[in-house]
Amino acid sequence: MIEESLQEAIQLVHESVYAYCHYITPNDVGATGGHQYGFTFAKPCYKMFFDEPGEKGSNKENFVEVDWQKGLIKTKSRAIYYGVGTRNEYRLTRFGNGFEFLCEEYIGSLQIMTKNSEGEYFAYVLSNQDNIESFMDSFSLDVTKGNQVIDKVTASISPNQRLENDFMVFINEHTDFPDTTEIAKFVRKCIIAANGYTERFISEKSDSIIMEWTDAEYQLFRGLEEKIYRPVFTKPFENCQSLVEFSNSILNRRKSRAGKSLEHHLAEIFTASHLRFDEQVVTENNKKPDFIFPDGQSYHNFMFPSDKLTMLGAKTTCKDRWRQVLNEADRIPNKHLFTLQRGVTRNQLQEMRDERLTLVVPKDNKSLFLPEFHDNIMCLSEFIGMVRERQN
Repeated sequence: MIEESLQEAIQLVHESVYAYCHYITPNDVGATGGHQYGFTFAKPCYKMFFDEPGEKGSNKENFVEVDWQKGLIKTKSRAIYYGVGTRNEYRLTRFGNGFEFLCEEYIGSLQIMTKNSEGEYFAYVLSNQDNIESFMDSFSLDVTKGNQVIDKVTASISPNQRLENDFMVFINEHTDFPDTTEIAKFVRKCIIAANGYTERFISEKSDSIIMEWTDAEYQLFRGLEEKIYRPVFTKPFENCQSLVEFSNSILNRRKSRAGKSLEHHLAEIFTASHLRFDEQVVTENNKKPDFIFPDGQSYHNFMFPSDKLTMLGAKTTCKDRWRQVLNEADRIPNKHLFTLQRGVTRNQLQEMRDERLTLVVPKDNKSLFLPEFHDNIMCLSEFIGMVRERQN
């Protein structure tokens, strides 16, 4: 059942003229030691507060009253564009003393901002990961991206021009969803062919490659959804139950595909990096970690030194799910988990450190985590280098 907070956030967007969402970062809450304070928002979202975009060389501001969580608190805030000097960013500031949502426990939460036809501003913050994913799915947004304009009308697929023809051919050839392995393989093949990527390039640029592959596959999957589901959602549903069942089937397919595809893409990067690994090795209590390096045979050979073994879990988001990997490989006390998550709270990062779990994230995402925990966070290329050194 949809929680009330999620329902209210979705309703606010449907009642809006403009809407955007933003993952709360350490920089937003002043946890990085910088002077910036307040929620950033992306340049395409300027229409929420300004008639024209900001221009380099000058600042501009607009004061607005914002209703948070449907009446919980109202703030007289300032939307400002910083264009002087080296700065070029938009930010929402001034919330008054004791403002609940601008603190570290909300890092990784989703802030939603809306403006209705009467010029009234409403904001909502979702912290529960399931609620966040359900909200993103409701508007066909990419759960792994930060600042996004929310389009209430599902836009047609618009992949990168060099991939559009291949993607449309693929979509036209399928009347049902192909296996996730097939979709992931097709996307990689198209991108590699279009750009002339070599194995060496894929290995060296693994942090950007994993994001490029996952983003492109999401666009392709959206196109497949539009085609395959159109005959269903363009007709009236018989009753509420049939609508709920249809919606749940869509959401479950999206979540399942995202996790499996991430594993497929990582496996391809590890192969291009000439690493030895096995997937889904059965360990203690019939657990199946996503990746074991160098292989399952070495893991089960107790003569093989445990400090040469590496385990990596893979989850698109880890905010509420990272603990699932802790008991997947008893011989490996120091676990690793790759995620596309864009920041988590201080308490969770401390728990991960205490449990000897190291996060592995795309390089550009590392800055979205609190700086004092960066020593317990690796980028993907660093993880590959570590495994390669152990195998050498």
